[in-house]
Amino acid sequence: MIPWLGKHTPFPEVSTALTEEDGAAGLLAAGGDLSPQRLLDAYRHGIFPWFSLGQPILWWSTDPRMVLYTADFKISDSLRKSLKKVHRSMASDGPWQVRFDTAFEEVMRACAAPRKEGAGTWISDEIIEGYSALHRAGFAHSSELWLEGKLVGGAYGVSIGRMFYGESMFARVSDGSKIALAFLVHFLKKHEVLMIDCQQETSHLASLGAAPIPRSEFISHLQKAIREPQIETWRPLELF
Repeated sequence: MIPWLGKHTPFPEVSTALTEEDGAAGLLAAGGDLSPQRLLDAYRHGIFPWFSLGQPILWWSTDPRMVLYTADFKISDSLRKSLKKVHRSMASDGPWQVRFDTAFEEVMRACAAPRKEGAGTWISDEIIEGYSALHRAGFAHSSELWLEGKLVGGAYGVSIGRMFYGESMFARVSDGSKIALAFLVHFLKKHEVLMIDCQQETSHLASLGAAPIPRSEFISHLQKAIREPQIETWRPLELF
């Protein structure tokens, strides 16, 4: 049985999260809300919300934890060509542009849209409202790929100190999400962010250089990173 969170109930220790033997590995608690205060408290302790429509808010702390070290981000030959094309366009005010934080909610809604297989994602209006409030408070950010004034790719996540927590990506053109992510990773690396939390293991994340590490190692790193100064100015940096 997992604990139920009231409005002021603190999170339990992450070590008490369910294991594979319990049938829901990483599930820590249920209930609470998605206020900026609750979300920030969660991320500072290595906890994240993930639940489907019709479910209560479910809080997770997975072990092992999927992370992407910014130094390990993999750029394939095809992605490198796409990045150079976009970079040249940005330098000449061409049709391709990468921006940060100009359409945060639009990026979230694009991430929530049905995929090719017809299923939506876990990103509900409740989630969008909670993270948009975090964005307005300066703790959530989006990386956006634009083509002729239209949003065609993006990624978003939460930033605390020198720790970044990746949430979701989307693409409407080939490599759209990867281009947005590449500019984001480059920016974070230049600002001495060593690790991006990816939460759960997938083959797509692994192809980009992410790998699972023990939760204890992840928690040890984030406890140091969140005490660093907050990044104040968010704008894409030159890649090449």
